[in-house]
Amino acid sequence: MGSVFLTGFPGFLGSALVERLLDRFPADARIRCLVQPKYRAAAESRAVEIAGDDVDRIDLHEGDVTDPDLGLGDDYEDLRADATEVYHLAAVYDLGVAREVGMAVNVAGTRHVLDFAEGVPDLDGFHYVSTCYVSGRHDGVFTHEDLDVGQSFNNRYEETKYLAEVEVQRRMDEGLPATVYRPAITVGDSRTGATQKYDGPYNVLRLLARQPRLAVVPRFGDLDAAEVNVVPRDFVIDAIDHLSAREDSAGEVYQLCDPNPPTAGGMLRAFGSALDKRVLTVPASRRVARRALDSLPGVADALGVEPAVLDYFVHPTSYTAANAIRDLRGSGVACPPFESYVEELVAYFREHPSVSAEAMV
Repeated sequence: MGSVFLTGFPGFLGSALVERLLDRFPADARIRCLVQPKYRAAAESRAVEIAGDDVDRIDLHEGDVTDPDLGLGDDYEDLRADATEVYHLAAVYDLGVAREVGMAVNVAGTRHVLDFAEGVPDLDGFHYVSTCYVSGRHDGVFTHEDLDVGQSFNNRYEETKYLAEVEVQRRMDEGLPATVYRPAITVGDSRTGATQKYDGPYNVLRLLARQPRLAVVPRFGDLDAAEVNVVPRDFVIDAIDHLSAREDSAGEVYQLCDPNPPTAGGMLRAFGSALDKRVLTVPASRRVARRALDSLPGVADALGVEPAVLDYFVHPTSYTAANAIRDLRGSGVACPPFESYVEELVAYFREHPSVSAEAMV
């Protein structure tokens, strides 16, 4: 049995996926994780937490996806020769990422990991974690069969993840046995609420939590006209674990989204109820609000709102998951309704106020 090569450890999704791979693969299979040197201590601690006495099954290799040889030097060819599956999760998951950083990590980094995978002698599968938001601001329904639909982008994160997936799908068309997974906005565990950082929808939660019982929130148009597609981490990991084990998943693009997502208004009401707040919405201009958050020192931090998040209050795109639902049928893996786990998200948020909003870079 060869090894699994994985990027993105000890990140939010990567850590949980390594735990599943240890359970799924035989005891003699190694999970070889590419780790940035600055996260070495965190990776060592997480590996012990995940594997316990079997921690020797997780090999940590310092490197960086932005280097053509992944920063592995002399170990590059040995690791490639030993691998049988490659999981690429490393990326900058940050809506405010600068284009230069996004291009280096998300685009060039993905290209470098693809080059590594193409040289694996007996590659069973290349598994790439993209995002539903490669859709950008597509006006309408975006399916797993869509990619280039002439869309514009809300930010450099969306744009660079789109460009990275274009490269993955090009290699797939050329014969690479690749599978693409597009999670929607990923939040904490549906059972425990646990998360590694407070971003995305947590901006709304933070804004409400910092106000008295009557909480005032700006309203940009019809809050019940825009969907906010969120999925809990455990669903994303369960789905990737199950789908990546299927022999027929190569060549598929799976959108791991909620088939019945809340609207922006529905999410706001659910958070308000879980916080025991009465929410009052007031009409506002998204452009003016964005300009204020961007330009006035301290306003974004005081409110707990990242400026880029405002665009998702009026996001015009909805997502489907036809082939994911089909291939998950009978596995017991399905996305739970947001309302069924919002209490857990809020409880974790209240009990762990020190969790950062910063992404691993």
